[in-house]
Amino acid sequence: MPTWPPNRHVPYARIPERAWRAIAGTSPPTAPIGLRAQASRMDDLTAHAALGLALRIGASMLAVGASAADVTATVLRVAAAYGLTSCQIDITFTSITVSYDRENAVPLTAMRIVTASRLDYPRLQGITDLARAVGAGDLDVEEAHRRLDRVVSAPATYRRSVTALGWAGVAACFGLVLGGGWREALLAALTTALVEQVLRVLNRRSLPLFFQQVAGAALATGVAVLLLASDVDVRTSLVVAAGIVVLLAGLSLVSAAQDAISGFPVTAAARAFEVVTLTAGIVVGIAGVLDLAQRAQLPLAVVDTTPTPVRFGVALAASAGIAGFWALASHARPRAVALAAAAGALAWATFRVAGELGAGPALASGVAAVVLGFCGEVLTERLRIPPQLVAVCGIVPLLPGLAIYHGLFTIVVDARIDDGLGALVGAGAVGLALAAGVTLGEYLGRPLSGERDRYDERVRRRAMTTE
Repeated sequence: MPTWPPNRHVPYARIPERAWRAIAGTSPPTAPIGLRAQASRMDDLTAHAALGLALRIGASMLAVGASAADVTATVLRVAAAYGLTSCQIDITFTSITVSYDRENAVPLTAMRIVTASRLDYPRLQGITDLARAVGAGDLDVEEAHRRLDRVVSAPATYRRSVTALGWAGVAACFGLVLGGGWREALLAALTTALVEQVLRVLNRRSLPLFFQQVAGAALATGVAVLLLASDVDVRTSLVVAAGIVVLLAGLSLVSAAQDAISGFPVTAAARAFEVVTLTAGIVVGIAGVLDLAQRAQLPLAVVDTTPTPVRFGVALAASAGIAGFWALASHARPRAVALAAAAGALAWATFRVAGELGAGPALASGVAAVVLGFCGEVLTERLRIPPQLVAVCGIVPLLPGLAIYHGLFTIVVDARIDDGLGALVGAGAVGLALAAGVTLGEYLGRPLSGERDRYDERVRRRAMTTE
């Protein structure tokens, strides 16, 4: 029986070994795994303080709407600025864990629970500026803690009445984009203002978010049903579609898809489940009121849920208004509001042009999102604006609010389940296209964005499955 390795004294036996040396790889592994921890010269008190600062910054960024990729890169950068170069970050949407592994001592691990997040661009910008200053070596740990205290405890940018005005403005402009007139826009604004105030009261009473969604959607639909019963000459479907815009989980769907594409499946799964829960609340609220109205023999069949063509100039101005008012409701400062309005107009113009060239709704939305993601990535460092401002606010005019209402209406009232499910699937496809487009645009704009360090690249590699 032949043996292996073969006898090296036989001349032909060296041929396989020579052939193997000719094809064997010499480069390092495609991805570093199981690396040994490095020795640390830092004492425990200093390491604890630096680790706590990095953890606080990461938790604060998550709480004001930052993506998992941005949070991870920022935490790694802040920790490394104080000598913690062997940190591991784990984000699970409701918590963040940071562990500092060192060869000559027990690893240091800390965790923080992240409260329910809501977009707050001034705080996000303040935290980002703080992290940039720490990375540049301009702040010691204690001064950075004090500066972070000032950022997170700062009062709201605007009064609650201004925030309510922002949400009402979003709904009014949505009514115009969907083909309504000034009456639909006014009724949508009033309905949304009422919904927002009711949700604020329910939130103070600690009602679970699912039931808040049910109440808000039922209220918006109830207003439309009352208008229909009163024989008011308005397109009530537009009032509902625009009125529930503050409830839509479209941006959560975009965030979930972004995290999944960026290599954060746990966070993406949590966000996706939140999307399902929030959307289910809207479904229950709308379906319940429509069912009651149908049992009351109201003529719901006359409600038209198909979009109406809108003049380009009107749609462009309304889209700018949607994005600008959304930024205002998210506490953005005036300069950022103006920039968000420009992003909304750019998104709608790109969407319209792509549609004229033959692209469907999902593809046209994806193309517009690519443009927004590219512009947001390029402008972030140059204009000192929050990273999500351009992309998030710009895609709001493209969220499929009317498609969701149309699908639910078709299922509940017309009993055409296949058509309704088709509309809902189309709405989901638009949301996924928006998320993928934003992520692709950010990737394309990264070479032009200026400051990108090894921590950003380390995080971006998580999204790669092969090298």
